[in-house]
Amino acid sequence: MLLQIPDVLTRDQVAQAREMLEAAAWIDGRVTAGHQSAQAKDNMQLPEDHPTSRQLGDMILAALQRNPLFISAALPLRVFPPLFNRYQGGQSFGNHVDNAIRQVPGSPLRIRTDLSATLFLAEPSEYDGGELMVEDTYGVHSVKLPAGHLILYPSTSLHNVRPVTRGARVASFFWIQSMVRDDGERTLLFDLDSAIQHVASESPKSAAPVQLTAVYHNLLRRWADL
Repeated sequence: MLLQIPDVLTRDQVAQAREMLEAAAWIDGRVTAGHQSAQAKDNMQLPEDHPTSRQLGDMILAALQRNPLFISAALPLRVFPPLFNRYQGGQSFGNHVDNAIRQVPGSPLRIRTDLSATLFLAEPSEYDGGELMVEDTYGVHSVKLPAGHLILYPSTSLHNVRPVTRGARVASFFWIQSMVRDDGERTLLFDLDSAIQHVASESPKSAAPVQLTAVYHNLLRRWADL
């Protein structure tokens, strides 16, 4: 499932993030890449332990907790602390698949990367290129979203970032370990939850939402991998 989630951050939050990121010291983005990915990666990144990373990461995590679409689609069990990158001057990231397991810095905790997320922090008009290209069973999808919007996709997807030829592409990226490991099962639950919300709004007195909710929770109990 490839899903756009609008307005994860407000305009004021995006402005605050951009101001803080402009003042921060960036490093070579290959520090968090695996051996294979490092050969294809060319960007700048904010250090994981940088105070700005932690402060903005907490802001993003709080916003995600308040976002019902994200919760419904990801069914998050754990979220890797958000990281931040910047592409400019022709920088890009070639085709790769994200690492299956991520170690949380300063912690013994490891996260299985079921879902990858990119939260855009620069408006599309600010830069040329920089599209996130994600390949799935339906082909290759080009993603370039407004600031504050997020794209969610399976971490097993082959993807790349096209060269940025003007301006700077600034974003946050992170991974999610879902309560439901299988993408097909997770997508079915998301579709079912969406149907429940639609039926409940269209027919508030109908018994269908209650019946569908029971099916939803029975499937979640069966598929949850906790």
